[in-house]
Amino acid sequence: MKLLEDFIAEKGRVYPGNVLKVDSFLNHQVDVRLMDKMAAEFYSHFSACEITKVLTIEASGIAIGCSVARLFDVPLIFAKKTKSLNLGDDVYVSRVSSYTQGKEYDVTVSREYLRNTDKVLLIDDFLAIGNAMKGLIEICDQAGAGIAGIGICIEKGFQPGGEDLRKMGYNVLSLATVESMTQNGEFTFKERS
Repeated sequence: MKLLEDFIAEKGRVYPGNVLKVDSFLNHQVDVRLMDKMAAEFYSHFSACEITKVLTIEASGIAIGCSVARLFDVPLIFAKKTKSLNLGDDVYVSRVSSYTQGKEYDVTVSREYLRNTDKVLLIDDFLAIGNAMKGLIEICDQAGAGIAGIGICIEKGFQPGGEDLRKMGYNVLSLATVESMTQNGEFTFKERS
């Protein structure tokens, strides 16, 4: 998606450890018009899939998840990273390792909101190693829910997450795939087909 690539090239910052900071428009301050345009791309790609739920992980995936769920006219579920007293114990749980935060945590989804009759679209802001997506896949597997596809705003193509998920047979749509980046702010994007 050329618009997203332009935002990354103009506003993205590269930090040591191959960390791409895009918090001025994607995952801290949110450009809602960009969210809606990205959601429209996901909708166009997955509209024939009979999606019943959109699933993401808190917190950065929630903004794009809301825009996507609104277009599909289905609920958004976000896996919680912290145990909440009002969630109870009747939950699906997956252990996820965070690349950017450098720690592991359990993500949980209430069994009340994800069923074996659901056809789920997984959505997130970033895909690097793929641990968050694999955690969401595990939660869907626990629920017996089908996975219609995976929508990613920004994929780091030089890390294995996207390739791993595609090898597993998932329909992965990344709106911008960064093939290389430098701390000087130079980005190379995968050519779109």
